[in-house]
Amino acid sequence: VQLQASGGGLVQAGGSLRLSCAASGRTIRGYTLGWFRQATGKEREFVAGMRGTSSNTFYEDSVKGRFTISRDNAKSTLYLQMNSLQPEDTAVYYCAAGSGIILSNLRVPSAYDYWGQGTLVTVSS
Repeated sequence: VQLQASGGGLVQAGGSLRLSCAASGRTIRGYTLGWFRQATGKEREFVAGMRGTSSNTFYEDSVKGRFTISRDNAKSTLYLQMNSLQPEDTAVYYCAAGSGIILSNLRVPSAYDYWGQGTLVTVSS
C-alpha cells in the first residue's frame, strides 16, 4: 500500500483544515488506519485511529472534540478533519495503515506497516 498525505498548510488559531490520505496499490478496506504527528524536536505521537473491522474511532486526549477521523473505502482515502486548531497542533502529520493491529497497539507507531510522506500543518497564534 502506498499512502499519499495532503491538505496541510498555514492556518490561524481557531481555523480548520482537512487532511487527506489517498491509498494506492491495495484497498484500505480491512486495514487499521491512523494519523500521527511529529512536532520539531519531539517524538511521533498518535492523533487518531480507526480499526478496519469496525467504525469505532480513537483520539488522543488533546484533540478529542476538535478532530474527526473518517475513511472512504470506495475511494481508498482516509481523512482527518481538524477544527479549532491551536498553535500546539503545529506538526508534520502522517497517515499510516496496518493489518493485524490489536487494540492496545493502536497508538504505537511501530505497529503500522505503511506510512505516508507527511504533510505540514502550521497554526499561527
